[in-house]
Amino acid sequence: MGFFGKLFGKKEKESLDQGLQKTKEGFLSKLTKAIAGKSTVDEEVLDNLEEALVGADVGIETTVQIINRIEKRVSKDKYLGTDQLNTLLQEEIEGILVDAPESNSYTFTSDLPAKPYVILVVGVNGVGKTTTIGKLAYNFKKAGKSVLLGAADTFRAAAVDQLTIWSERVGVPIVKQGMGADPASVAFDTVQSGVAKNADVVIIDTAGRLHNKAHLMDELGKIKRVIQKHIPAAPHEVLLVLDGSTGQNALEQAKHFTATTDVSALAITKLDGTAKGGVVLAIANQFKIPVKFIGVGEKMEDLLVFDKHEFVDSLFSLKS
Repeated sequence: MGFFGKLFGKKEKESLDQGLQKTKEGFLSKLTKAIAGKSTVDEEVLDNLEEALVGADVGIETTVQIINRIEKRVSKDKYLGTDQLNTLLQEEIEGILVDAPESNSYTFTSDLPAKPYVILVVGVNGVGKTTTIGKLAYNFKKAGKSVLLGAADTFRAAAVDQLTIWSERVGVPIVKQGMGADPASVAFDTVQSGVAKNADVVIIDTAGRLHNKAHLMDELGKIKRVIQKHIPAAPHEVLLVLDGSTGQNALEQAKHFTATTDVSALAITKLDGTAKGGVVLAIANQFKIPVKFIGVGEKMEDLLVFDKHEFVDSLFSLKS
Protein backbone atom coordinates (compact mmCIF):
# COMPACT_ATOMS: atom_id res chain seq x y z
CA MET A 1 0.00 0.00 0.00
CA GLY A 2 1.29 3.47 -0.88
CA PHE A 3 1.29 6.80 0.90
CA PHE A 4 -2.37 7.48 0.13
CA GLY A 5 -3.52 4.39 2.00
CA LYS A 6 -1.17 4.84 4.95
CA LEU A 7 -0.95 8.59 5.47
CA PHE A 8 -3.39 10.60 3.38
CA GLY A 9 -6.68 8.74 3.63
CA LYS A 10 -9.75 8.36 1.46
CA LYS A 11 -10.21 12.03 0.55
CA GLU A 12 -6.88 12.27 -1.29
CA LYS A 13 -7.46 8.93 -3.00
CA GLU A 14 -10.80 10.21 -4.24
CA SER A 15 -9.08 13.35 -5.58
CA LEU A 16 -6.65 11.16 -7.49
CA ASP A 17 -9.44 8.99 -8.93
CA GLN A 18 -11.38 12.06 -10.05
CA GLY A 19 -8.29 13.83 -11.36
CA LEU A 20 -7.42 10.95 -13.66
CA GLN A 21 -11.02 10.49 -14.83
CA LYS A 22 -10.53 11.87 -18.36
CA THR A 23 -7.37 9.85 -18.93
CA LYS A 24 -8.77 6.57 -17.69
CA GLU A 25 -12.10 6.96 -19.52
CA GLY A 26 -10.33 7.09 -22.87
CA PHE A 27 -7.72 4.51 -21.97
CA LEU A 28 -10.06 1.94 -20.43
CA SER A 29 -12.59 2.22 -23.27
CA LYS A 30 -9.79 1.50 -25.77
CA LEU A 31 -8.48 -1.31 -23.58
CA THR A 32 -11.95 -2.88 -23.41
CA LYS A 33 -12.22 -2.60 -27.18
CA ALA A 34 -8.75 -4.15 -27.59
CA ILE A 35 -9.77 -7.39 -25.86
CA ALA A 36 -13.43 -7.57 -26.92
CA GLY A 37 -14.33 -11.09 -28.03
CA LYS A 38 -10.82 -12.41 -27.36
CA SER A 39 -9.99 -15.28 -25.05
CA THR A 40 -6.20 -15.01 -25.31
CA VAL A 41 -3.65 -12.22 -25.66
CA ASP A 42 -2.66 -12.53 -29.31
CA GLU A 43 -0.95 -10.22 -31.80
CA GLU A 44 -4.15 -8.33 -32.55
CA VAL A 45 -4.76 -7.68 -28.85
CA LEU A 46 -1.21 -6.37 -28.47
CA ASP A 47 -1.62 -4.10 -31.50
CA ASN A 48 -4.84 -2.70 -30.06
CA LEU A 49 -3.21 -2.31 -26.66
CA GLU A 50 -0.36 -0.39 -28.24
CA GLU A 51 -2.86 1.98 -29.84
CA ALA A 52 -4.60 2.51 -26.48
CA LEU A 53 -1.33 3.35 -24.72
CA VAL A 54 -0.20 5.77 -27.43
CA GLY A 55 -3.64 7.39 -27.34
CA ALA A 56 -3.18 8.11 -23.63
CA ASP A 57 0.10 9.88 -24.49
CA VAL A 58 2.27 7.20 -22.93
CA GLY A 59 4.61 7.80 -25.89
CA ILE A 60 6.04 5.45 -28.51
CA GLU A 61 9.24 4.58 -26.66
CA THR A 62 7.55 3.71 -23.37
CA THR A 63 4.66 1.95 -25.11
CA VAL A 64 7.09 -0.30 -27.00
CA GLN A 65 8.82 -1.19 -23.73
CA ILE A 66 5.51 -2.14 -22.11
CA ILE A 67 4.37 -4.19 -25.12
CA ASN A 68 7.72 -6.00 -25.30
CA ARG A 69 7.50 -6.91 -21.61
CA ILE A 70 3.98 -8.27 -22.06
CA GLU A 71 5.03 -10.24 -25.14
CA LYS A 72 7.79 -11.89 -23.08
CA ARG A 73 5.32 -12.77 -20.35
CA VAL A 74 2.87 -14.21 -22.88
CA SER A 75 5.65 -16.23 -24.51
CA LYS A 76 6.92 -17.51 -21.16
CA ASP A 77 3.50 -18.44 -19.81
CA LYS A 78 2.40 -19.90 -23.19
CA TYR A 79 -1.23 -19.11 -22.45
CA LEU A 80 -2.47 -15.83 -21.09
CA GLY A 81 -6.15 -14.99 -20.98
CA THR A 82 -7.41 -11.49 -21.58
CA ASP A 83 -8.89 -11.51 -18.07
CA GLN A 84 -5.29 -11.49 -16.80
CA LEU A 85 -4.20 -8.65 -19.08
CA ASN A 86 -5.39 -5.88 -16.75
CA THR A 87 -3.33 -7.20 -13.85
CA LEU A 88 -0.32 -7.82 -16.04
CA LEU A 89 -0.53 -4.36 -17.60
CA GLN A 90 -0.77 -2.72 -14.18
CA GLU A 91 2.32 -4.60 -13.01
CA GLU A 92 4.34 -3.60 -16.07
CA ILE A 93 3.27 0.06 -15.92
CA GLU A 94 4.10 0.24 -12.21
CA GLY A 95 7.44 -1.42 -12.96
CA ILE A 96 8.61 1.37 -15.29
CA LEU A 97 7.88 4.17 -12.81
CA VAL A 98 10.95 5.38 -10.92
CA ASP A 99 11.03 5.49 -7.13
CA ALA A 100 12.60 8.46 -5.33
CA PRO A 101 15.89 7.54 -3.65
CA GLU A 102 15.40 6.48 -0.04
CA SER A 103 17.60 9.39 1.07
CA ASN A 104 15.23 11.86 -0.62
CA SER A 105 11.89 10.21 -0.04
CA TYR A 106 9.31 12.10 2.02
CA THR A 107 5.69 13.14 2.27
CA PHE A 108 4.28 16.43 3.52
CA THR A 109 3.81 14.91 6.97
CA SER A 110 7.05 12.93 7.27
CA ASP A 111 10.41 14.15 8.51
CA LEU A 112 12.42 15.92 5.81
CA PRO A 113 15.95 14.79 4.87
CA ALA A 114 17.48 18.15 5.92
CA LYS A 115 16.63 21.39 7.74
CA PRO A 116 16.05 23.75 6.17
CA TYR A 117 15.13 21.57 3.19
CA VAL A 118 15.82 23.73 0.13
CA ILE A 119 13.72 23.14 -3.00
CA LEU A 120 14.69 24.98 -6.19
CA VAL A 121 11.72 25.08 -8.57
CA VAL A 122 12.25 25.28 -12.35
CA GLY A 123 9.96 25.17 -15.38
CA VAL A 124 8.67 27.33 -18.24
CA ASN A 125 6.05 30.02 -17.76
CA GLY A 126 2.46 28.83 -17.88
CA VAL A 127 2.92 25.29 -16.55
CA GLY A 128 1.59 26.14 -13.10
CA LYS A 129 4.97 26.67 -11.45
CA THR A 130 3.93 29.49 -9.11
CA THR A 131 0.66 27.75 -8.25
CA THR A 132 2.57 24.56 -7.47
CA ILE A 133 4.89 26.47 -5.13
CA GLY A 134 1.86 27.95 -3.37
CA LYS A 135 0.27 24.52 -3.00
CA LEU A 136 3.53 23.03 -1.73
CA ALA A 137 3.75 25.79 0.88
CA TYR A 138 0.13 25.21 1.91
CA ASN A 139 0.53 21.45 2.30
CA PHE A 140 3.82 21.66 4.18
CA LYS A 141 2.36 24.31 6.51
CA LYS A 142 -0.80 22.25 7.01
CA ALA A 143 1.47 19.38 8.09
CA GLY A 144 3.00 21.62 10.77
CA LYS A 145 6.18 22.70 8.99
CA SER A 146 7.48 26.26 8.79
CA VAL A 147 7.92 27.45 5.19
CA LEU A 148 9.78 30.35 3.56
CA LEU A 149 9.37 31.36 -0.10
CA GLY A 150 11.97 33.05 -2.30
CA ALA A 151 10.91 35.05 -5.38
CA ALA A 152 14.01 34.58 -7.57
CA ASP A 153 12.06 34.84 -10.84
CA THR A 154 12.89 38.52 -11.20
CA PHE A 155 12.60 38.41 -14.99
CA ARG A 156 8.84 39.10 -14.80
CA ALA A 157 7.27 41.50 -12.31
CA ALA A 158 4.10 39.39 -12.48
CA ALA A 159 5.99 36.35 -11.18
CA VAL A 160 6.99 38.15 -7.98
CA ASP A 161 3.47 39.55 -7.56
CA GLN A 162 1.88 36.11 -8.06
CA LEU A 163 4.17 34.47 -5.53
CA THR A 164 3.50 37.29 -3.06
CA ILE A 165 -0.26 36.67 -3.40
CA TRP A 166 0.31 32.98 -2.69
CA SER A 167 2.47 33.76 0.36
CA GLU A 168 -0.33 35.94 1.75
CA ARG A 169 -3.01 33.37 0.92
CA VAL A 170 -1.12 30.55 2.61
CA GLY A 171 0.26 32.70 5.41
CA VAL A 172 3.98 32.09 4.95
CA PRO A 173 6.78 34.70 4.68
CA ILE A 174 8.45 35.58 1.38
CA VAL A 175 11.83 37.07 0.47
CA LYS A 176 11.76 39.27 -2.63
CA GLN A 177 13.45 42.16 -4.41
CA GLY A 178 12.41 44.35 -7.31
CA MET A 179 12.00 43.29 -10.93
CA GLY A 180 15.37 42.89 -12.63
CA ALA A 181 17.20 42.13 -9.38
CA ASP A 182 19.90 39.48 -9.46
CA PRO A 183 18.11 36.10 -8.95
CA ALA A 184 21.14 34.69 -7.13
CA SER A 185 20.99 37.60 -4.68
CA VAL A 186 17.36 36.80 -3.88
CA ALA A 187 18.23 33.12 -3.44
CA PHE A 188 21.12 34.05 -1.12
CA ASP A 189 18.88 36.28 1.02
CA THR A 190 16.19 33.58 1.12
CA VAL A 191 18.48 30.82 2.34
CA GLN A 192 20.16 33.19 4.82
CA SER A 193 16.72 34.11 6.19
CA GLY A 194 15.65 30.44 6.22
CA VAL A 195 18.63 29.51 8.38
CA ALA A 196 18.06 32.48 10.70
CA LYS A 197 14.34 31.66 11.08
CA ASN A 198 15.07 27.94 11.56
CA ALA A 199 12.62 27.20 8.74
CA ASP A 200 11.79 23.60 7.88
CA VAL A 201 11.33 24.20 4.15
CA VAL A 202 12.71 26.88 1.80
CA ILE A 203 11.13 26.98 -1.67
CA ILE A 204 12.79 29.18 -4.30
CA ASP A 205 11.11 30.14 -7.58
CA THR A 206 13.31 30.67 -10.68
CA ALA A 207 12.83 32.27 -14.09
CA GLY A 208 10.69 30.24 -16.48
CA ARG A 209 12.25 30.60 -19.89
CA LEU A 210 14.01 28.38 -22.41
CA HIS A 211 14.89 30.78 -25.23
CA ASN A 212 18.51 30.93 -24.10
CA LYS A 213 19.53 27.61 -22.58
CA ALA A 214 23.13 28.69 -21.95
CA HIS A 215 21.94 31.72 -19.98
CA LEU A 216 19.46 29.58 -18.05
CA MET A 217 22.18 27.12 -17.11
CA ASP A 218 24.53 29.93 -16.04
CA GLU A 219 21.84 31.58 -13.94
CA LEU A 220 20.82 28.37 -12.18
CA GLY A 221 24.48 27.50 -11.62
CA LYS A 222 25.04 30.87 -9.96
CA ILE A 223 21.96 30.41 -7.77
CA LYS A 224 23.26 27.02 -6.63
CA ARG A 225 26.69 28.40 -5.81
CA VAL A 226 25.40 31.21 -3.62
CA ILE A 227 22.96 28.88 -1.84
CA GLN A 228 25.83 26.52 -1.05
CA LYS A 229 27.70 29.31 0.74
CA HIS A 230 25.10 28.89 3.49
CA ILE A 231 24.20 25.21 3.08
CA PRO A 232 26.84 23.16 1.20
CA ALA A 233 24.42 20.31 0.36
CA ALA A 234 21.69 22.62 -1.00
CA PRO A 235 19.58 22.75 -3.01
CA HIS A 236 18.41 19.39 -1.74
CA GLU A 237 15.91 19.11 -4.57
CA VAL A 238 15.61 20.65 -8.03
CA LEU A 239 11.93 20.27 -8.86
CA LEU A 240 10.89 20.56 -12.53
CA VAL A 241 7.23 21.53 -12.99
CA LEU A 242 5.55 20.26 -16.17
CA ASP A 243 2.02 20.75 -17.52
CA GLY A 244 0.55 17.28 -18.03
CA SER A 245 -2.18 18.61 -20.33
CA THR A 246 0.41 19.48 -22.99
CA GLY A 247 1.28 15.82 -23.52
CA GLN A 248 4.38 15.37 -25.63
CA ASN A 249 5.27 19.08 -25.31
CA ALA A 250 5.90 18.39 -21.64
CA LEU A 251 8.32 15.68 -22.75
CA GLU A 252 10.20 18.23 -24.89
CA GLN A 253 10.43 20.66 -21.97
CA ALA A 254 11.80 17.87 -19.78
CA LYS A 255 14.49 17.22 -22.42
CA HIS A 256 15.61 20.86 -22.35
CA PHE A 257 15.69 21.20 -18.59
CA THR A 258 17.34 17.87 -17.85
CA ALA A 259 20.03 18.74 -20.42
CA THR A 260 20.89 22.01 -18.65
CA THR A 261 19.89 21.44 -15.03
CA ASP A 262 20.38 18.71 -12.42
CA VAL A 263 16.68 17.96 -12.10
CA SER A 264 16.09 15.52 -9.23
CA ALA A 265 12.29 15.38 -9.08
CA LEU A 266 9.20 16.18 -11.14
CA ALA A 267 5.85 17.81 -10.41
CA ILE A 268 3.24 17.22 -13.11
CA THR A 269 0.28 19.59 -13.06
CA LYS A 270 -3.20 19.89 -14.60
CA LEU A 271 -3.82 16.15 -14.92
CA ASP A 272 -7.49 16.69 -14.07
CA GLY A 273 -8.20 18.57 -17.30
CA THR A 274 -6.67 16.16 -19.78
CA ALA A 275 -6.93 12.71 -21.30
CA LYS A 276 -3.13 12.73 -21.69
CA GLY A 277 -2.27 11.56 -18.17
CA GLY A 278 -0.17 8.76 -19.66
CA VAL A 279 2.54 11.35 -20.22
CA VAL A 280 3.47 10.80 -16.55
CA LEU A 281 4.65 7.32 -17.56
CA ALA A 282 6.53 8.60 -20.61
CA ILE A 283 8.40 11.31 -18.70
CA ALA A 284 9.29 9.18 -15.67
CA ASN A 285 10.46 6.29 -17.85
CA GLN A 286 12.44 8.30 -20.41
CA PHE A 287 14.34 10.50 -17.96
CA LYS A 288 14.55 8.09 -15.00
CA ILE A 289 13.61 10.93 -12.67
CA PRO A 290 11.02 10.30 -9.94
CA VAL A 291 7.67 12.05 -10.10
CA LYS A 292 7.32 13.62 -6.64
CA PHE A 293 4.04 15.54 -6.94
CA ILE A 294 0.98 15.58 -9.21
CA GLY A 295 -1.68 18.25 -9.56
CA VAL A 296 -5.20 16.84 -9.94
CA GLY A 297 -7.42 19.86 -9.33
CA GLU A 298 -7.78 23.55 -8.50
CA LYS A 299 -7.94 23.27 -4.71
CA MET A 300 -4.78 23.67 -2.65
CA GLU A 301 -5.24 20.12 -1.36
CA ASP A 302 -5.18 18.82 -4.94
CA LEU A 303 -1.39 18.70 -5.13
CA LEU A 304 -0.64 15.13 -4.07
CA VAL A 305 2.53 13.30 -3.21
CA PHE A 306 2.94 10.82 -6.06
CA ASP A 307 2.69 7.13 -5.27
CA LYS A 308 3.08 4.84 -8.27
CA HIS A 309 0.94 2.03 -6.91
CA GLU A 310 -1.97 4.35 -6.13
CA PHE A 311 -1.54 6.15 -9.47
CA VAL A 312 -1.78 2.91 -11.47
CA ASP A 313 -4.63 1.68 -9.28
CA SER A 314 -6.60 4.86 -10.02
CA LEU A 315 -5.75 4.67 -13.73
CA PHE A 316 -7.40 1.25 -13.93
CA SER A 317 -10.26 1.96 -11.54
CA LEU A 318 -13.69 1.83 -13.16
CA LYS A 319 -15.29 3.91 -10.40
CA SER A 320 -16.29 7.45 -11.34
